[in-house]
Amino acid sequence: MILVDSSVWIDHFNGTLNPPVSFLRDGLASGEHEFVIGDLILLEVLRGFRHDRDYHAARDSLRILRCFILGGERLAVTAAENYRALRKRGITFRKPVDVLIATFCIETKIKLLHNDCDFDPFVAHLGLCVTHDRRVQ
Repeated sequence: MILVDSSVWIDHFNGTLNPPVSFLRDGLASGEHEFVIGDLILLEVLRGFRHDRDYHAARDSLRILRCFILGGERLAVTAAENYRALRKRGITFRKPVDVLIATFCIETKIKLLHNDCDFDPFVAHLGLCVTHDRRVQ
């Protein structure tokens, strides 16, 4: 099971080709991987569409994916602890949603497919498992 971050979905829907998007497209075409999405990721992706036609097409294509709720009290507390642990190392984050996404993946042992350097400290220090190293081109 692989949770796909909004950074990959947005590139996918914008037609931007990069290694994470290629991995996603190949996996969707082959059925080799089970891709999933989170509720907050779904929000981030769908809110960006300007045209109704594009919004509806994306919404319909994402509906086939299993959608996880990324919050809740226990996960919020664990995410805060992860944030604090990384802040003690001098690492801070722009987007609290990324902290929640990374923590969800760590706690559920679901791999993350992303194209966002904000997840790198979670890989390096907290054991976040990703499908590949996004820095490898």
